[in-house]
Amino acid sequence: MTGLAPNVQLFPIESILDLVTDGVLAIDQRGYVLYANATAHQLLGRKELVGKNCGLPAAHGVGGTDLQLVRRGDMIWAQMRSLPIQWLEQAAYVITLTDITERKRAEENLRITAGVFDNSREAILITDSNNIIVDANPAFSHITGYSRLEVLGRNPSLLNSGRQDKQFYAEMWKTLNHQGAWRGEIWNRRKSGEVYAELLSISAIRDDSGNAQRYVAIFSDISYLKEHEAKLRHVAHYDALTGIPNRVLLADRIKQAIAHASRDRHKIAVCYLDLDGFKPINDSMGHETGDQVLIEVARRIEHSLRGGDTVARLGGDEFVVLLRLEKDHECLASLDRLLALISQPITLKGSSYKVGASIGVSIYPRDNGDADTLLRHADQAMYIAKQSGKNCFYIYDPLADLRIRSQNELFKSIRQALEHNQFEMHYQPKVHLRSKQLLGVEALIRWRHPTRGLLSPLEFLRPIENTELDILIGNWVIMTTLAQFDSWRRNGLEIEISINISAYHLESPGFAHNLRQQMALYDIPLGGLQIEVLETAALADIATVKNIIEQCRRFGVRFALDDFGTGYSSLSYLSRLPVDVLKIDQSFVKNMLEQQADKTIVQGIIALARAFDRQIVAEGVETEQQGEALLSMGCEIGQGYGIAKPMKAEQLQTWHQPAIEKTR
Repeated sequence: MTGLAPNVQLFPIESILDLVTDGVLAIDQRGYVLYANATAHQLLGRKELVGKNCGLPAAHGVGGTDLQLVRRGDMIWAQMRSLPIQWLEQAAYVITLTDITERKRAEENLRITAGVFDNSREAILITDSNNIIVDANPAFSHITGYSRLEVLGRNPSLLNSGRQDKQFYAEMWKTLNHQGAWRGEIWNRRKSGEVYAELLSISAIRDDSGNAQRYVAIFSDISYLKEHEAKLRHVAHYDALTGIPNRVLLADRIKQAIAHASRDRHKIAVCYLDLDGFKPINDSMGHETGDQVLIEVARRIEHSLRGGDTVARLGGDEFVVLLRLEKDHECLASLDRLLALISQPITLKGSSYKVGASIGVSIYPRDNGDADTLLRHADQAMYIAKQSGKNCFYIYDPLADLRIRSQNELFKSIRQALEHNQFEMHYQPKVHLRSKQLLGVEALIRWRHPTRGLLSPLEFLRPIENTELDILIGNWVIMTTLAQFDSWRRNGLEIEISINISAYHLESPGFAHNLRQQMALYDIPLGGLQIEVLETAALADIATVKNIIEQCRRFGVRFALDDFGTGYSSLSYLSRLPVDVLKIDQSFVKNMLEQQADKTIVQGIIALARAFDRQIVAEGVETEQQGEALLSMGCEIGQGYGIAKPMKAEQLQTWHQPAIEKTR
């Protein structure tokens, strides 16, 4: 609002002054306001100024000065100029106030920006729209080695290291032009020629029309980070002791080797090495000596390999060599060379040490697995090599492994079958061939498989021979058969029962003692239990077996040689083992009516049984003619499908009654 001293007439020029953007005041020599235009009221934040002391100094001259003023609690900047005048016949001053707050803020921002530009630890480079350098800060010079004057007017490509190709820069500019910014890692070259890594951010400064006027690049030297990353990568991928690749890097290289082998149709060999004789050295001479041995072994292996091959240390004294093979014989030659190199004496501080190696090998694509599978199979093969005498190699056989895995699955299934009562006993009658009287039964195990139905012993017993399962199954057969035998006797059926026992089970520690304890659970009469031993099984120690048989016979167990005549040592068994019964193998009985040779063998076995005072039983009797022929030769007891097939216990009673009636 315009203000005048009292009783002062308004001049037309004062109306004009109210339109001026600067504040205009007239003050007397004491500082009291004689006049103030509208802008002055706004700048000073007061409604009434005339007649009041505004606190402005008068004598500053035309040059002006910058003042900080308080306007309604806010600080503003104003530039003040003053001139002495005569105001209504008294000395006075005319003061102009120009609001320079925005200018001051801009100047402050420029000072801050300049401070940041000059003091930033990050390099700042500014180019024009043609990518010509127009400014660079001190940090740029510190990082690159170029002074500001050296780079002004030049293209930033003077820093190019050559590590990025043209396609890289084309993609960078494409992103910068479309998005207005680009950020990434780049390798540049210092003035000294040293290549360094930088984290770079570029922004485009555009005008109101969207055209790029400037490009601002900000970057920092991250070489130390790259060096640290490289060290971490080395620690993660290389063995600390020997400096060769470790398990992590090996796995990656095997994967790459598999991919290349599949593409280029060559082979690779994964060779798993375990040192022989290292542990005694490490234990007796200390870890320092042991470490030096490992370092020397790693050096020898590494120097013996071709450029594309790899040696890695898995830990301890285990190494893996990865070989590319064009032909199979290359693998054998490499393995022989490795064994020879490793077995050479190692001299440390005047002392000589000697180690060897057991090597397991898996070859791709014959062993068509992934990296983990090849390594695992090579490890398995290494243990076979170690068990074979050490300082040798063994090449993994996928077919053999398949058989082993199938066997393991079978073992697992048999254990589950025992737990879930899937096994059952069937009984085949043995009769007097003349009277047809039931004399006894042979207990035969069957497996009622949940998916394959009823399985005969031939389908599951052979794979478990000479294993713990052999004994577990044998004990189950004994206990089940004895329980059934006891049940039949309590129901009036008095017959002999025979059980098949493997040679491995018979020779197992404590067999006689365990059998006696099992029999003690039931009322088994003397001679009621007969054990049939397959004489073609390799009885390891005849003297031991004889002793076991004699122990069992003392508590009433009879013994029979099963399938007599089929083994290479029948006569030896007959003369040395105190058995009670000989069983003629069904292969001779089957063809004795047509083949004179088989008939002669049957006659010979019967004659031997009589000579050694042994009872004789014929297996595989399928026809009445065979039964009559056996009777004529002196064999009175037989069993076979012509008499009865193996049957469940509850079926035997039903089968037995008609047989009894038939003999009456």
